[in-house]
Amino acid sequence: MAQHTPSLDTLFALPRVRQVSATHIGHWLAEGWRDMRRTPIASLAYGLLFAIAGDLLLISLWQRPQYFLIAISGFFIVAPLLSAGLFELSRRSERGLDSRFVDSLAAFVRGREGLALFGMLLVLLWVAWERLSAILFASLLAGAAPGNVGDFFALAGGDALIVVWFAVGALLALLVFVLSVVSVPLLIDRDSDFISAAATSLRTFIANPLPLLAWAATITLLTLAGFATLLFGLIVLMPLLAHASWHAYRDLVE
Repeated sequence: MAQHTPSLDTLFALPRVRQVSATHIGHWLAEGWRDMRRTPIASLAYGLLFAIAGDLLLISLWQRPQYFLIAISGFFIVAPLLSAGLFELSRRSERGLDSRFVDSLAAFVRGREGLALFGMLLVLLWVAWERLSAILFASLLAGAAPGNVGDFFALAGGDALIVVWFAVGALLALLVFVLSVVSVPLLIDRDSDFISAAATSLRTFIANPLPLLAWAATITLLTLAGFATLLFGLIVLMPLLAHASWHAYRDLVE
């Protein structure tokens, strides 16, 4: 008898994914804005926590430029996990439930096993990124000790290794995006394991590469706009993007 190799769908009972167009991005943002209006205090509380914690971290690292840049780039690695509470607010809103900040913390209880594994993966990626950055920066600076971030770019801004650093960072951020675009909402919303959630996220990206690259670019541009306002723009932009990401998940996964 012929034997058939089981597919990922058979092994892990993966949900089906839909194909969408880039025009859906406007809908996701509009729905994210509506979620913010339904839970303004809890949503903006997350944004305020991100902004204040980020500002304190970056101010403390301004005179340690290597760590300053790693902290900013690392934000894009851990942001999907930090958004779990905001996903829970969106989940409750679509069920017509009132939500306080404390209600959003249920996300970290219900999806704790999958979120813990995903968090461990992100930590490993961030450590690898920090080590690679340290090696590249050591090569860039050749023993020089810049006093702040401005001095760092004055010393190393014209070096080709800076381009390499940005390129590697962008690829790492893209990898995290591909594995997380629907996986964290899926872990919170359904009784799913980490492998199934990550595999579903990968399949979703494969089915929708151009729309999701456009969505990744939108997230990056709006997040950088938040950084440009000394992070205080993230008070609104961070919860907006997290709520919109929930609706992207709803649109993409059956």
